[in-house]
Amino acid sequence: MVSKTEIGGAEESASYKGVWVFAEQKDGNLRGVGLELLGVGRRLADRLGEELVAVLLGCGIEELAKDLVAYGADKIILAEHELLGRYTTETYMNVLAELVYKYKPSVLLMGGTLNGRELAPRLAARLSTGITADCTDFDIDKDGHLLQIKPFSKLMAKIKCRTKPQMATAKPNAFKRLKPDWSRKATVIREEVKVSPNETRTRVIEVVKTTNSIYGNVEEADAIVAGGRGLGSKENFKLIHDLADLLGATVAGTRSVVDRGWLPASQQVGQSGKMVTPRLYIAVGISGATYHTVGMQKSEVIVAINKDVKAPIFQIATYGIVGDLFEILPIFMDRLKKEYQEGVDIEQPSEQKPSNPY
Repeated sequence: MVSKTEIGGAEESASYKGVWVFAEQKDGNLRGVGLELLGVGRRLADRLGEELVAVLLGCGIEELAKDLVAYGADKIILAEHELLGRYTTETYMNVLAELVYKYKPSVLLMGGTLNGRELAPRLAARLSTGITADCTDFDIDKDGHLLQIKPFSKLMAKIKCRTKPQMATAKPNAFKRLKPDWSRKATVIREEVKVSPNETRTRVIEVVKTTNSIYGNVEEADAIVAGGRGLGSKENFKLIHDLADLLGATVAGTRSVVDRGWLPASQQVGQSGKMVTPRLYIAVGISGATYHTVGMQKSEVIVAINKDVKAPIFQIATYGIVGDLFEILPIFMDRLKKEYQEGVDIEQPSEQKPSNPY
């Protein structure tokens, strides 16, 4: 076992090389956040002149390495074991720690998923290094240190970790994936790992999958209609549901909406909620505070409806409508209904039919 001073000590920091991305998988499928982190990891690795390495843990998942290579990885570290087939914190932490002890990466990025948020801080503690959660961007400073950028109140904080590996997590949809290049080649290193059932205090007896039949998955939505406290009440929030139904969109809201009980926490967008990158994001009655916009500002098209012409949301909106939402939304929905009834393509009013209309 390597000692803590060898892992986190500054005296050996020069021996740490490479940008690692933990490629989380579930039920044999890659989580999208890992592919997104390969995109930003590619940029960081190129700045440092080092390799981009994807770390893949599981059982019977070797085929997933092809996707990781296509999305930018120079090397894949593959650890397979039957006890890695289903995630448990202690087992994954022990395996990842041993891999870090062996290879000494300079940077380790992980997704801020449910499992990632549990695994990452425990791994950082094991390695005696620092970690920054929920980063929205990364950069490299003039000395080659990782700058971990995240919102802090109304500011964007730049955090530097002086111990290595420099660890950080990012929420799903914080970064865009690279365009896959299926002609890329990379080395796959198959690691033989020793895993014992005695090293974990938890045992998965059964997995029960649930679905939300009322609200859609905001992280995977192509179109989102989000409401803020400008709606005034839970009863008025029905306007958001009605508009979402017309557009085939997913319903979302701000933290204040969730705190008031108008929506469940699963639908919250923002710094303490979900990161989203839909093709269309309609913000209704949302002022545009940083803690919300950081979660949706990378949406392809943003439509903002607010009666305050000075609302910050208009600074990032593609289209802005200034006025009373209770007057605008009924007109907007009546127009949509009319267009649908007449069979008019409202997304692209031309002879060319769009491939994926809302």
